[in-house]
This record gives sequence, C-alpha cells and structure tokens, in this order.
Amino acid sequence: MKKKIDIERAPISAGSRYPEPFARPCQNKIRHRLGVAAGLKEIGINLLELAPGAWSSQRHWHTRAEEFVYVLEGEVVLVTEGCEEILHAGDCAAFLPGDPDGHHLQNRSGSAARVLEIGSAESANDEATYPDVDLRASASGYFHKDGKPY
Repeated sequence: MKKKIDIERAPISAGSRYPEPFARPCQNKIRHRLGVAAGLKEIGINLLELAPGAWSSQRHWHTRAEEFVYVLEGEVVLVTEGCEEILHAGDCAAFLPGDPDGHHLQNRSGSAARVLEIGSAESANDEATYPDVDLRASASGYFHKDGKPY
C-alpha cells in the first residue's frame, strides 16, 4: 500500500474562517492539510503557504493544543507579546498549551513563505484566546470575550 502523500491532492483550507474584521490580514494564505490527507487522528500537519503581507492567524494561544512550526522557504516574523523574531528557512519554534504569550506568523517580505505546521489534532476540549482582539474560539465556534457568539 502506498504511503506517499500527494500534496497537490491534499485537502486545502484557504483564507480565514475568522469573523470580520479579524479575517482580513489572514486571507492570503493556503493550508495543505497533510495530516487529514494521511488520515492522522492524533496530530495535525499542514503545509502553510503565506503570501507577502499575509498572517498565519490572529495572535493566539491554546488551552490544550501544542504547536510547532518549521520554516521551509522564505522568511516570516514570529510575533509574540512584546517580541518579534525573524524566522528563516531552517528555523523553527514551538508553543506549549496554556502559555498566554500568544503567537502568530507574519510574512513581511516580498516573497511567498512556506511553513510546516505540526500540532495536536483539533479537540473538543481546546480553546483559543486572541489577546489583541475581541475573540475566543472553541469547537462550538467564535465568540466575543464576554461569551456572546459572532
């Protein structure tokens, strides 16, 4: 049985599912859902393509999910609370659950970037907090910080 994953046939998640106006900076991205294509249940693996100017997400942190990113091509800026680090091809970073120092990647360069994202599979028990905007996420959807749904 063949195990090689055809990246071009993997399911794609393009743009953003965030409610407006939070979706705008996250629109010019594509995630090739490699873990889904492989049938993996315990971990999520994505090949993220970020166009110049695009963000991977709003800055966030998870209550239960672990995340790891490895830059394959190009350059991205890892933005955390009060810190910005440039990641080049070959650089990586990891994010532990429960650490309120939210993170995201921004492509501020003039060229596309490709990043391998690895993390815990989506969980009904995980929640994401977005410290810079009025947004929380859970398996039930997106909510204002006061709990009202979008």
